[in-house]
Amino acid sequence: MLNAVEKIGLRQFPERPIVGVGAIIVEGTRVLLVRRAAEPLRGEWSIPGGMLELGETLRAGAEREALEETGMRVSAGEVVDVFDSIIPGPAAGPPQHHYVLVDFLCTVEGGAVQAGSDASEARWFEREELAAARLREMTLSAIEKAFALRAPGRADG
Repeated sequence: MLNAVEKIGLRQFPERPIVGVGAIIVEGTRVLLVRRAAEPLRGEWSIPGGMLELGETLRAGAEREALEETGMRVSAGEVVDVFDSIIPGPAAGPPQHHYVLVDFLCTVEGGAVQAGSDASEARWFEREELAAARLREMTLSAIEKAFALRAPGRADG
C-alpha cells in the first residue's frame, strides 16, 4: 500500500487516467457527504470516495472508501453514474488530475458517522440542504440520480 506522499505524487499530472469510486449513501430524504481534507477538492463537500486499489473490485473499493471516510459500513449496489473528472494543469500542459469515476448507490449496514481518512467532516444532508453544500454539478447530478433510484414505487428499487 502506498503512503500519502506517494499517492499524491501519482495523482498529480498522471500518465493515464486513475480509476476512482464513489459511495452515494442515501437514506430516505438525506445523503451522507464528506468535506475533503486534501487536494483535489480540498474544503469542498462531496460524496465519499477515492482511488481504487490494485486487486480490489469497484464495489469493494466504494465500500472501503465509505468506511474509511465516514465510519459507515455500506453495501454497494447498482451503478449510479460513470464520468470523467479532469482538472486542467498549467496552460499547454497535461491535466493536473484525471479520474474516471464510478459512483454506486449504497445501503447502510452499520456504523456511526465519523470523519476519517482524507475527510475533515462527514454529515448527513437533507435533500433541500444540498444547494447550501455548493456541490459540483456532476456530484449533485449523481446524487439526484441516486434519489431517483431509491424513489418509492420504482419497479426495481
